Order: sequence, then structure tokens, then C-alpha cells
Amino acid sequence: MPFTGKATYSAGSALPELAEDVADLVSIASPWETPLLEALGDARTPARSTVHEWVEDSLLPNTDRVNDTVYTNATTDVTFTVLTAARFRAGDLIRVANASSEVMLVSSVAGNDLTVVRGYGGSTASALANNQVITILGNAAIEGDDAALPRFTNRSRVLNYSQIFTATVEVSGSQLAVRPVGISDELDYQKNQRMRELLRDLENCVINGRAAGSTPEGSSTTRRTLRGLVPSISTNRFSPGTNGFPVDTALSEAQLNLALREMWRASSGRVDLIVVGGPEKRAINNFAASSRRFDPADDRFKQLFSLYESDFGVCRIVLSRNVPPGTVLLLDSSRIEVMPLTGRSFHYKPLARTGDRESGQVVGEYTLEFRNEIAHGLISGLTT
Repeated sequence: MPFTGKATYSAGSALPELAEDVADLVSIASPWETPLLEALGDARTPARSTVHEWVEDSLLPNTDRVNDTVYTNATTDVTFTVLTAARFRAGDLIRVANASSEVMLVSSVAGNDLTVVRGYGGSTASALANNQVITILGNAAIEGDDAALPRFTNRSRVLNYSQIFTATVEVSGSQLAVRPVGISDELDYQKNQRMRELLRDLENCVINGRAAGSTPEGSSTTRRTLRGLVPSISTNRFSPGTNGFPVDTALSEAQLNLALREMWRASSGRVDLIVVGGPEKRAINNFAASSRRFDPADDRFKQLFSLYESDFGVCRIVLSRNVPPGTVLLLDSSRIEVMPLTGRSFHYKPLARTGDRESGQVVGEYTLEFRNEIAHGLISGLTT
């Protein structure tokens, strides 16, 4: 027998007789994670000016290159030209990167020309060629000789600018008075939403931001912007088919190891963060795909690397949506700090009331301290 009594559908489509049943939860799917900021952590100290500076130094270089295309006999010539003769002194033992790894003793330096003893210490003399790398093994002083002239490097100041991040929050008095679904306080909810957006934007600017070409310190008409990681890296930039880098445009383990090796040779930095987007993360996960084996009893397929260990360091792999397509960032996190200006980390500042509403700003001012850019690297031009 069919039911004929009162039922929920009897009230019609508007359901005026029923109380609302709405889940007490607001669901958000928009991406707002900041994996790089989390990996770097909080800065040890704040910045104290909108123009933030730090001091860098380096040791005297111990490598140079042959800069000579004319030889009487490239195997026996005792005088040849180098790029930067100021790096050499009489008494230097030098080795040229050629077939025999010949060692020479520098007798004298004149202009950009070195006069040397070839095949020093029984090493085998080998033909010199333009652009060969010369390594200074060390200097041999004469017993009882006068002190050599002092040599030194000049420290340099490097700077970046702070950038103001701000978002306005405004809620009417009526909205504050009613009972909204899923939240207890509309003003707090709006603050949290804007804070998430600003943190997302901060990470994006830390990676991709650029300082203004003119008046970077800002003015009444020029916005002050920080310089991010991608434009700050100038020395160790690798791309397929350039400077001996593999031509293959798909990220491979050979490319990654070559970049790490070249950076290890150029500086004492220790890369510990590899920051990539989705396609590059998938490429890293596939490094061991061809040699992976599964037991017949395995009922779960896992292909994920979160740590990459090579001869040149142990690197945590960080997946960030903000890395440009086809790009891999190789970072020494001990030399990177995202710093708030003193008293200007993200906070809420109420604004004066001008009507029946509560309004304010979420404000933060940050800069990036990126020390020793030669300790970091970037691979670009990969297919995605």
C-alpha cells in the first residue's frame, strides 16, 4: 500500500517548512601551498631597510686559460699568453689540462705572457692549445727570499629591495551580525583567505620576481619589487646543447649530475634543494624506471623520489607550481633567506571606520637575501 501521509516532498520545491541542513564546513580547492618557503624556513634576522645589502668575498682564483693561437712548437715553447697573468707569480707550479697533464714551473711573468719550465719534475710535455684550462697547484718560495708582494680580493656589496604585499579586507556591519554558514567570524575568515593569497604570491615573487629597471628603490610613481631566484642566477645557467651540456631537451640524470658537478667545481656551496615543477618532477621520478623490479606479491606501484643523493651532495626535491616550465632550480638553502622588514611580517592593520563596516589591510614587506649566486644553479630550456 503506498504511503499517503505527510512527507518532505509534500512541501514543494521551495521547502519552506524545513530547516536548512548545510554542512558546517567551507571547502577550498585553490592551490595556496608554499613548499619553497616551508623548505627555507624563517629568516634568522629581519631586514632593517627597504634596500637590503650584504657583503660577499672570494679567494684568489687558482685557474685561468691559455689565450694563445701562435706557437713555434706547441710542445716545447716556453713562453705563451694567458687570459689573466695577474693570477700568476714566479715560482707557481701549474698544470695544463691536456693529454699528459704536464706540470710546468713559472719562471717569470711579463704582461700577459708566462715564461715557464716545460715538463717540470719529469712530467711529459704535451702540445699547448688555445683555451686550455690552467690550474695553479701552488707557489714554491725560495728559502730566505724576501716576502712576495701582497695580493688580496675586494669584498663586494650585493643588494636587493623589499616588496610590499597587501590586500584589503572589508565586511559590512550586517554581515558581521548574521550567522554565516560554515564559519564563526566573517572578518577573521576574510583575513585568513587574503593571508593565504599573499603567502602564495610571496613564494611566486621569491622565485620569479624582478626589480624595476629604473628607480628600483621605488618612488611616488614606481613600485618597489624584489629580485627573485631565477633572474639572480647568472653564473651556473645550463641549457641543452650549450657549454657541453647534453643536447637532449628532456631532463635526464646525466644533465642533473653534470650541472651539480660543474657547480661543485666552481664553488664550495652545497646544493641541497632541487626545486621543480610537475613535468620535471615526473622526469626525476623516472630516473630509475628502467632498472626497477617488483615482486609478484606487490599490489602497490610506487614511483616517487623525494631525495636525490649523488657524489656532489644530498638534495631534497621540492615540487612548486611557481617554477617556470622547463626549469630546474639547484639551490644551497644555507645561503638563502626570505626576510621581513623589521616589524613588517604579515599582519592585519585595521583601517579607520568611514561607515557601517569593518575594514583593514593584511600587509607584509619582504626581501630575498641570496648570497653567493655562484653557489646556485639553474637548468632551463627543457621540454615540458
